[in-house]
Amino acid sequence: MPDIRFFQALGPVSLAELAAVAGAVLEDPDLGGRMIDSVSPLNAADSTTVGYFGDKRYLPDLATTRAAGCFIRADLAGRAPQGCARLITNEPQAAYARAANRLHQPILHPADAPAIHPDSVLEPGVRIGHGVVIGQGARIGSGTDIGANTVIGPGVAIGRNCRIGANVTISVSLIGDRVYILSNAAIGQAGFGVAVSNGGAMDLPQLGRVILQDDVTVGACTCIDRGAYGDTVIGQFTKIDNLVQIAHNVVIGRNCALAAQTGLSGSVIVGDGVQFGGKAGVGDHLVLHDGARLAAGALAMRDIPPGETWCGVPARPIRRFMRELSWVSQAIDREKKVKGGGRVDGDG
Repeated sequence: MPDIRFFQALGPVSLAELAAVAGAVLEDPDLGGRMIDSVSPLNAADSTTVGYFGDKRYLPDLATTRAAGCFIRADLAGRAPQGCARLITNEPQAAYARAANRLHQPILHPADAPAIHPDSVLEPGVRIGHGVVIGQGARIGSGTDIGANTVIGPGVAIGRNCRIGANVTISVSLIGDRVYILSNAAIGQAGFGVAVSNGGAMDLPQLGRVILQDDVTVGACTCIDRGAYGDTVIGQFTKIDNLVQIAHNVVIGRNCALAAQTGLSGSVIVGDGVQFGGKAGVGDHLVLHDGARLAAGALAMRDIPPGETWCGVPARPIRRFMRELSWVSQAIDREKKVKGGGRVDGDG
């Protein structure tokens, strides 16, 4: 179930109604009376949730799911376990998105409420800049500074002795002590999830959170997206530069360093002590193990083993990269020598 501090539960809803909302056909109409509270991934489902199956890589999750129902294509319906109602559709992911929108809704700051909601809790010593908005149920620890025009969404928890810059937006997030967030950062916005449907591309609801552990620093204009269902997590003492993009469900360990314009795709796992040079990029669902280093401008398209330094596009171990670079340089020199009648540029 999505965190009720951030998302309003609109259920329970019957399977029959969900099927109609989602544009699916309930294979066994006798199961239409089952009541559903939430959507969830198949591997986290229970008897009150529905999920979807659209990728054969996740057949093990489908086989063992405890979901009450599953949006699934007709040709794969036989793979669903006994007891899981099949909701037949040619677009399972889009159907799941429609069901999620019916069951869950983000909690918003009411338009007619004061800028600092009376249901928010501010410990003694919190300092608030001009134009700050703090939503209902938000909690801010003592000694924390909130810069001008910053927006703290409903339910957000911020620890003690934090420094939040001007024009920062924080939503659907839990933030530890001594966290520094520089101006114009956006924490907890919806991640980039798109479902293809006959009616056009549609956004997938993002129902997870962002968790920033103690002593994290987030640079100016950096974006950290909340999880699609689980959490995006930044480990203790990790330092993030300006203009960094961290996508949904990324988990970063402790004592990591991310230089400016680094981009991490969805569901990347980063170990402890990992370092990223400027403009480094990582493809989705990859693992960078403890102590790995990704050089400036490199693009990782495979997992990086512990302690190794990779560079280049696509990224590979630095020794291999340097050997390849040396070979190319020597080949160019040889070609110049042949074309120059035996002379290489720079020869006397």
